[in-house]
Amino acid sequence: MKPHIMRLFIYLFLAFFAFVSCQQKSKNITTKKSTKPEVEKLIGIADRFYDTKKFDSAFYYYNKVKFICNPKTDVENYVRSLNRMADIQQSQWDYTGSESTVIEALKYLQYTKSHDLAWNTYITLSINYLNTYDYKKAILYNQKALGLKIKPWQKLAAQNNIAVILMEEEKYYESLDIFLSLIKKKEVTNDDRFYAKVMDNIGFCYFKINNLKEAIDSFNQSLEIRQKGKWSFDLGKSYLHFAKYYEKINPALAKRYMLISYEQFSIINNADERLSALKLIIKNSSGEELKKHSIIYVNLVDSIFEAKQKAKNQFAKIKYDSKKEKNENLILKTYKAENELQLEKQKNRNIVSYVVIALSLSLLTILYFYLTLRGNREKIEATYNSETRFAKKLHDELANDIYHTMAFAENKNLALAENKAKLLNNLDAIYSRTSDMSKENCAIIFDKNYILVLREMIAGFGTPKISVIINKLGSINWHDIEKNTKTTIYRVLQELLVNMKKHSNASIVEINFKISDESIIINYTDNGKGVDLNSITFKNGLHNVENRILNIHGEINIDSAPHKGFKVFFKFPLQ
Repeated sequence: MKPHIMRLFIYLFLAFFAFVSCQQKSKNITTKKSTKPEVEKLIGIADRFYDTKKFDSAFYYYNKVKFICNPKTDVENYVRSLNRMADIQQSQWDYTGSESTVIEALKYLQYTKSHDLAWNTYITLSINYLNTYDYKKAILYNQKALGLKIKPWQKLAAQNNIAVILMEEEKYYESLDIFLSLIKKKEVTNDDRFYAKVMDNIGFCYFKINNLKEAIDSFNQSLEIRQKGKWSFDLGKSYLHFAKYYEKINPALAKRYMLISYEQFSIINNADERLSALKLIIKNSSGEELKKHSIIYVNLVDSIFEAKQKAKNQFAKIKYDSKKEKNENLILKTYKAENELQLEKQKNRNIVSYVVIALSLSLLTILYFYLTLRGNREKIEATYNSETRFAKKLHDELANDIYHTMAFAENKNLALAENKAKLLNNLDAIYSRTSDMSKENCAIIFDKNYILVLREMIAGFGTPKISVIINKLGSINWHDIEKNTKTTIYRVLQELLVNMKKHSNASIVEINFKISDESIIINYTDNGKGVDLNSITFKNGLHNVENRILNIHGEINIDSAPHKGFKVFFKFPLQ
């Protein structure tokens, strides 16, 4: 037997002997201490952080409440904390994370009589589904909210939500019917902001069904109220609708409204709505103005993506740390309870039998919970690391696409119709990819024109100061190569060209393609300043390149030294 196991037996023997020797008459297991005072204290701290918009700290304390609160005996605090956590994740664009959090509250709604709590849960879920384009579920949970015994304004809010969802589905007549019924309610007409919002949506529905007179009248009524209230977000929405209204009939006036809308959204730093305004401005711009706003758009998309991913990872880490701590505490509590139970069962037996049985059970309990703890910890860590690696992969690939688009905008003549169209297509692709994290897809879509797609990507890095030479790209029959392999080649060359543009100061880049011995060979060479591979600062990029090539059973060799340029040789089998 190992020395530390022997010591454990001795310690347990002495502990039990001392316990039995004491003539204590009361050995009842202590009742559980109520956690409600601690819960109330933590909720007070969390609410203060929430009210001051310190959402990361608020999320941390609401999460602590979730782990110490009994959901059946203190369901109001439990569900309220989950709703607040989901609301915080929603405000930071983490709609899938918010959905996962608020769904935890659903099964405990049966234990509460608070219709307000249920209403908050359903509405939060509906907003998440709206932002992830699951309109059917979004309407379903608003209908569930309407079925509760709630206040009049809550019913009106749920009805308004349903009308907005129908509008997103382009069911403008159905949406209009609901909006028109809302403005007949005194609760709506007495609330200037709500009334202006409904009137603006009515105007948009009329605009979409081509009733332009009613549309402009509704828009003007809404704008007049919003100008008095000086609400920047609401004004931005009004001006954006005016821009769409005048886009075809008065382009100059429409352009003016687009710029005013962008200014209003910039005042409150609302990134998503700024993107909406910028997208409309880019669509109706040309020349230097198009280039200017396109660069602003791409930079804003990049910053939004980073902010979303940072928030998502931060909330995931808070949950991970709390779950790990809870599991460890649960193991300790369970171990203590098991020992107390065994002591109570053995109180009428002799000391020798008592010690032998207790030691055996204790050893088994320690081993069981040690293995369980280790397994749970490894599982949690593996899940967390897997999600982090996936998020990094998305960011690396999206960052290269963004850098590629920025290079295109800076170096191409955007006055040409084909260049402008390609830029708008690239921006639309980036916008679609980042608008909803739960539906993000970073794969390259290839059709029969793979050679053209690859050539355009490589040539896009060429500038008046950088010559990019492509040799024998057409000598390879790309139709016979798997899609995954073609994607890998695209991403590897894109990574190398991005690194070249950022770091090498090269003036000539040459990429050669050839077939030899049932393999495809690609040589990348540039005459840049070169690097010391032992101290290279963008090692992660080269690590990605190596991994991609190895994943398609290829070989890679990197050769570089200071002032000697940069060379990469890689090959992979045709089959």
